[in-house]
Amino acid sequence: MRLVADTNTLVSASLWQGPSARLLEAVASGKAELVLSPDLLAEFASVIARPKFVDRITAQRTTADQLAQKLAEKVTVVAPATLAVPPELRDPEDLPVLACALAADAEAIVSGDQDLLTMGAFQGIPILTAREALRKVGVERG
Repeated sequence: MRLVADTNTLVSASLWQGPSARLLEAVASGKAELVLSPDLLAEFASVIARPKFVDRITAQRTTADQLAQKLAEKVTVVAPATLAVPPELRDPEDLPVLACALAADAEAIVSGDQDLLTMGAFQGIPILTAREALRKVGVERG
């Protein structure tokens, strides 16, 4: 299953246990493919380097740069589609996620962001929580 995940999902997956982390494990084991654009990778690197995450990253005996590199090694990178802001998108800053999903021909967008989740789908691509994506990938039941 080809997935695009937003930055908050990726940060959560990198720093805490839970559905987002299990989704990255599914990607690492080949059960799903994670697709990101260069912009989304850069945003992840920028967000994970914020001071508020330093203690959490240090506790994992790694660095923000190493986490960004580790993520980059797990993903397929695509150039995002050119896309006008859809009227149903509440937060225009989420446009890069939609543009990546469209270019990637993604089977789902994974997010914990209510602005995206309330859309339900974008151009036929379902927008799911990490837990819902795990079920769709077949890793978890429920």
